[in-house]
Amino acid sequence: MITTDVLIIGAGPAGLQAAIHSSRSKSKTIVIGKTKLSSLKWAHIENYCCMDETHQGPDFLESGVKQAKRFGAEIIEEEILKIENIDGKFKVYTDSGKEIISKSLILATGIKRNKLGVKGEKQFLGRGVSYCADCDANFFKGMTVAVVGDGSAAASGALLLTAYAHKVYLISEKLEVDGRLSSQIEASEIQLVKGKIKEIQGNEKVERIALSDETSINISGVFIELGQKGAIELASILGVILNDQGYIMTDKEQETNIPGLFAAGDVCGPPFQVPKAVGEGCVTGLNAAKYARKTK
Repeated sequence: MITTDVLIIGAGPAGLQAAIHSSRSKSKTIVIGKTKLSSLKWAHIENYCCMDETHQGPDFLESGVKQAKRFGAEIIEEEILKIENIDGKFKVYTDSGKEIISKSLILATGIKRNKLGVKGEKQFLGRGVSYCADCDANFFKGMTVAVVGDGSAAASGALLLTAYAHKVYLISEKLEVDGRLSSQIEASEIQLVKGKIKEIQGNEKVERIALSDETSINISGVFIELGQKGAIELASILGVILNDQGYIMTDKEQETNIPGLFAAGDVCGPPFQVPKAVGEGCVTGLNAAKYARKTK
């Protein structure tokens, strides 16, 4: 049995920043997660304060891991099978059979993105395929792009991209959004295409999309905005309260309705940005360590 003061689930920007602050606070800190599964692994970063030019996601993650370890955090590259809340403490079971008990717990798992499941989607990830218009719009200035989806995430993503791209297509089988978004789409220059993507094509980068009606559209980027897929299973099992969009609700200290259980990053909702994740990670790390010091 392993015991710790602060246990962090998730090794992305939020989790690593939390680990840096909790370990600097002299709390024994363990991070469970695989950096290779972080969505940042395929990302480019250029909107982070005090970091000039564009930085690669993998380099960003590697630096975070080194910092966390330097301050004393332990990184366990495993997956979580189960979490229990036992007498005010948190017990975690990993896929290798480890059992860890912690005084405080931070959920920083990020969210899973719905995939289209079409040929070329995985191949061109980070080379024209994106799952976050908010994150990557700036990389497509003056280009022609497509947004795929039937809901508000796709509609709002397409509207955002009109401020960057030369031409925006919205590919939807049946667009279902509220009146406000619908009116904005109609008033914009977005070209709504009714249909379904069959394949994403290109050589080194995305060059076109093939549709189910055998037509194709030449583009430089495709944004897959299908919304959130049940990424909060662990929180739900513990009885954490979610908001009406399915994200974890926290107070200003990033604490959930369960004492000692904190959350940071994408699990708390949009905007899905590295600066937000890091800021919330800082808050959770400090407050989880503070909570642990008060717990016997």
